[in-house]
Amino acid sequence: MAIISISRGSYSRGKEVAEKLAEKLGYECVSRDILLKTCEEFAIPEIRLVKALHDAPSVLDRFSHGKERYISYFRSAFLNHMVKDNIVYHGLSGHFFLHGINHAMKVRIISNMEDRIKEEMKRENSSAEEARYLLKKDDDERRKWGLSLYGKDTWNCSLYDLVLHINSMTVDDVVGILEGVTRQGRFDATPESTAILKEQALVANIHATIVNFSPKATVDIKDGVVSLGNLEGGLKNDEDLRQKTAERLINTYGLKNVVFAKPVKAKKDHINPFYNLE
Repeated sequence: MAIISISRGSYSRGKEVAEKLAEKLGYECVSRDILLKTCEEFAIPEIRLVKALHDAPSVLDRFSHGKERYISYFRSAFLNHMVKDNIVYHGLSGHFFLHGINHAMKVRIISNMEDRIKEEMKRENSSAEEARYLLKKDDDERRKWGLSLYGKDTWNCSLYDLVLHINSMTVDDVVGILEGVTRQGRFDATPESTAILKEQALVANIHATIVNFSPKATVDIKDGVVSLGNLEGGLKNDEDLRQKTAERLINTYGLKNVVFAKPVKAKKDHINPFYNLE
């Protein structure tokens, strides 16, 4: 069947659309539970994961690669869940992680700022000025996040198959449109698209396994052979760590082999400039 990923700003009624659509189609509706699953699997605080998937990287993040680690963990848990199909997902990052998956319909729900402000005021008991400031800050952070990590603005319509304005239509109108498109079968899974998603999930799992050693590592796979590149730290310089890592990946994921794009780069020994001087 299909995967439907709904992207929305705060208080744009995307959650309501997702829940009603999932009920109509008989699909699983998924959002925050993937965050909780990730936190449990990788033993990380939920607040840190939420910030990593929402806030633009700080200067400290760029040095510590903390954000890259959390995103790697989330991508792994997210794609493992998406392999099931028959899912309506609403929340963080789905349109990025499902890029190139033909049976994933990527949808953007937008709403007028004034209506969003009213909803924020009602739910958070805030003034109109406070609500406007918080919504604008939230929108800006999401846009900066996409630009800094993927070079793409979350408001760029080319990221989505459908962009629907909730104010021009009711929630039920939007649900009806999405249900109709889904039932037409345009986004039904095929053996080819399912294989691509499973391979992307495997790549994400492998990256999550090595991310603590090398946050910016690249993972390529072909015919069961994984190639690791752009390595840092021990995976760049330590042959023993490479061997242990390769064995772990092969045993865990049933790979044929793990190869490294570049040979071990030995650390330069300290040179005494006064050696052999008389």
